[in-house]
Amino acid sequence: MIIIVLIFIFGMLGYIPILMIALPILAALICGIPYMLFLTRVNKFGMVTLMGLILGIVMFLSGHTWVPILVFTLFAFLADCILKAGNYSSIKHSIISHGIFILGIMGNMLPFFILRDFYMDSMRASMGNDYVNVVAPFLNNEVLIALFILTFITGIASAYLGKIVLKKHFEKAGIA
Repeated sequence: MIIIVLIFIFGMLGYIPILMIALPILAALICGIPYMLFLTRVNKFGMVTLMGLILGIVMFLSGHTWVPILVFTLFAFLADCILKAGNYSSIKHSIISHGIFILGIMGNMLPFFILRDFYMDSMRASMGNDYVNVVAPFLNNEVLIALFILTFITGIASAYLGKIVLKKHFEKAGIA
């Protein structure tokens, strides 16, 4: 799955403190094209939900909490419902479904906001005080809400870009 690989590659940017907070937005930005390519092969309910479940399990197995399994699966299910409402052929529904689907990445971030003190101590032990001093001011409810909104908007924009790229390049090549 290209999306898993991209999320993990760009997830490495989390070692840069300020980019750790922006990772959901970056994931939304980079996953639009592969998601839209994936949708060219999806015509049954449950395929996107399954992909969300797999992403959540991979996140869990790579050291995240169990929360990504639940959150990715929930948002992927909602994306599947949106695709079904558009009969799996509506571009508008496909673009909106990516905006919803990619919100599943917030499952990785929620524990930082909900269990802030625990994760601050954990980050301090593994990354050092300087890292924590940069990240800590951003772990509040306002930033969490902003991350949800910006991730959704970026997901919509990225899927729209994905639609354009599919039409221009992948259809010519006979892939989509």
